[in-house]
Amino acid sequence: MSFADMKKKRGDKLQTLLKETQKINQPAGYQGDDDRFWRPELDKSGNGMAVVRFLPAPEGEDLPWARSWNHGFQGPGGWYIENSLTTLSQKDPVSEYNSQLWNSGIEANKEIARKQKRRLTYVSNVYVLKDPANPQNENQVRLYKYGKKIWDKLNDKMNPQFEDETPVNPFDLWEGANFKIKIRKIDGFSNYDKSEFENPTPLDEDETKMETVWKTEHSLEEFNDPKNFKTFIELKEKLDRVLGITTTTPENQFPSTPKDDVPFDGGKSFIPQEAVTATAVTATAESTTNSDEYSYFAKLAEQD
Repeated sequence: MSFADMKKKRGDKLQTLLKETQKINQPAGYQGDDDRFWRPELDKSGNGMAVVRFLPAPEGEDLPWARSWNHGFQGPGGWYIENSLTTLSQKDPVSEYNSQLWNSGIEANKEIARKQKRRLTYVSNVYVLKDPANPQNENQVRLYKYGKKIWDKLNDKMNPQFEDETPVNPFDLWEGANFKIKIRKIDGFSNYDKSEFENPTPLDEDETKMETVWKTEHSLEEFNDPKNFKTFIELKEKLDRVLGITTTTPENQFPSTPKDDVPFDGGKSFIPQEAVTATAVTATAESTTNSDEYSYFAKLAEQD
């Protein structure tokens, strides 16, 4: 590139740099720079609306969703934002530590466990039918991450509670239904209670178009692929660092596999005082002002 070209294109350079700085500033696990993902944009009042169609399992895969557990909390040593090994039906250090805190019977320890509890998320392919805030997303297949609230609405369609209701597969291209996402800000959090399904209808009258949509879906297998999860030892080391747990002395060691034949001592042998007095806390505006990690976790909290 010549000096003249550099001068001519310098206006585009800032946008490129901004995208790169976003990648650096966001904590691990943030998917804002992954253009496969989509989410409805909120207005200044915290409200938002969009219409999507949940799609069937991608070609060669069995399920139209990937279900996973994760943890996100802050401690004296920084942030812990990691996938939980319980997703893979394996032991996870945070879950074990929380169990020990809870079983101690000490209310302060129970409160720490509550703040460090795992969070359930789902990922599905959706076809964006209407996105008023960003019309360029319409008629595209994207990945959508959502929480228990929306999952419950999907489940209610598949497993209706009343005899006069007919089960519907909301992921079906022919007999599924469009989903209206309606978001309201209530008590500082996004609320999805008003979201609802329309009447069942084919995604499109043209089956060739439906096949094209199906074939452009993104794989979901990667979200539960063991290679994308850290090992128990790696997670344990990070947990100790975040919570300020010292593991150099036996009395402060955190057992990776609790032994059933050892009587529980109230957690004194492996719940260090630092973890009680300098508690790991969930992201709050007071404790994480101007924090990139708080912005990330706040977004997680809204994905219901």
